Amino acid sequence: MRTLSLRRIIPLIFLLLIVIAGSIYLFIISGAQDGPLQASGTVEAVEVHVAPEIGGRVLDVYVDEGTYVEVGQALFRLDDTLQLAQLDQAEAALAAAQATLTTAEAAVETARVQLDLALAQARAAELLSLPSAWRQSTPYGFELPSWYFQQDEQIRAAQVELEAAEEALLEERQATESILQTEIGVALVDAETRLAQTYESYIVAQQVLDRARLALYSQELLDAAQELLDEAEDELEAAQDSYNDLLTDDQADQVLGARARLAAAQARLDAAHARLDSLLTGEHSLLVNAAQSALEQAQAGSAQAQAALTLAEAEFDVLELQIEKLLVSAPVSGLVLTRSIEPGEVLQPGAAAIAISLVDDLRITVFIPEDRYGEVSLDAEVEISVDSFPDRVFVGRVLRIADRAEFTPRNVQTLEGRRTTVFAIEIAVSDPGGWLKPGMPADVLFPEQQDTP
Repeated sequence: MRTLSLRRIIPLIFLLLIVIAGSIYLFIISGAQDGPLQASGTVEAVEVHVAPEIGGRVLDVYVDEGTYVEVGQALFRLDDTLQLAQLDQAEAALAAAQATLTTAEAAVETARVQLDLALAQARAAELLSLPSAWRQSTPYGFELPSWYFQQDEQIRAAQVELEAAEEALLEERQATESILQTEIGVALVDAETRLAQTYESYIVAQQVLDRARLALYSQELLDAAQELLDEAEDELEAAQDSYNDLLTDDQADQVLGARARLAAAQARLDAAHARLDSLLTGEHSLLVNAAQSALEQAQAGSAQAQAALTLAEAEFDVLELQIEKLLVSAPVSGLVLTRSIEPGEVLQPGAAAIAISLVDDLRITVFIPEDRYGEVSLDAEVEISVDSFPDRVFVGRVLRIADRAEFTPRNVQTLEGRRTTVFAIEIAVSDPGGWLKPGMPADVLFPEQQDTP
C-alpha cells in the first residue's frame, strides 16, 4: 500500500518542482526586464576586399597576412608586357595623327592664300568693267538706272530666270515629244533624219571632190569624186523633196511650231546661263567660288585630322591608365587578413585577392528582444566591456537599428532568455588605444531611458 502511495505522490512532486522552476525563471526574466538593457556580441572589423580592375598574370606580391598597410601602399602587380606593347603602338599612331593634322593645317593655309589670290585677281578684273557698267543702256520700259541694283540682287534675279528657263525648256520638250509621237510627227522625224544624214553625206562628198581637184595627174580620182558628189546631191534632193511633201500636211505646222518653241526655249536657257555667268565677277566669280570650296574642303580635312588626333590621344591615355591599374594599391589603411594570390597566378577582373581589416573601424552587432526595442535610439552612447580587460570600459555609439524583426540567431549570446523575435543593433566602437581586437566577445550596456514610449 505504501509503495502504491509513493508511486502516486512522486509524479505530483515532480510536477510541483517544474512549476516552481518555471515561476523562478519567469521571475528572473521579468525582473531583468525592469533593469538596464544589456546584450552581448562579438567585436568585428570592417573588411575591404581588394580586387584588380584589369585581369592578368600576377607578377609580384608585396604583402603577407598580418601586415599593416597604409593607404596607397602597393599590394601586388600584374604583368604589363602586353599593355606596354600596345602603348608603343598607340604612341606611333599618335605621332602619325599629329603629322596628319600638321599637313591638314598647312593645306588650310595654302587654300586660304589661294582664296585671297583669287579674290585679288577677281576684284582687279572687275574694276575694269565698273565704269562701263554704269553707262549701259536700259531696255524700253525699265526706268531704273543700271547701277540701281546691287550685284547680289542681280545674281539672285538671274538665278530665278535660269530656273524658269529650265522649267520652260522641260515643258517644251514634253510638248514636242507628245506631238512627234503622232503619225505625221513620226513621218517628219524619219524625213528629218534622212535629210540630216544625206546632208552630211553631201558635205563629205564635196570635201572629197575638193581634195581630188588638188591631186596631180588624177583624172580618174576626180571623176570618182564627182560621181560620189552627184549621188550625194541626188539623194539630198530626194530627201528634201520627201520632207517638203510632208510639210503640205496641216499637222506639219504643229510639228514646226513645236520645234520652233523648243529652239526658243533652249535659246532662252542658254541666254540665262550667259547672263548669270556675266554677273559672276569679283567676289562672286567662279574662280573665287572654287577657291572658297577648296578652303572649306581643307578646313573639313583639318577638322577630321583633329578628331583623329583626339581619338589617338584618348587611346594612348586609356593604355597609360590601364598600365597604372596593373599596380594594385591599398585603398584603405588596415591589417591584411587574407592573401589569396601568389606570383604566376592569373587573376580575373573583380576577383578578390586580398582582404584588409579596418582595425580603426570596429563594430559590434547585438540582438535585443522585441519588447525592449523602444529603449534604443540612434547615436546613443553605450558602455562596452570585454573579458580581456575587465577593468576597462569602452564607449560605443548606436549606428544602426534594424527596422525588421528576425528570429533569434543560433550564435547569439544574451544575458537573458528570449522567446521569439529580436532586432539587430549595430554599434560603432571607439578604441583609440587599440585594445580591442576582432573576434573578442563583448557585453554592451545600453543607457536607461527616462521616457519610453
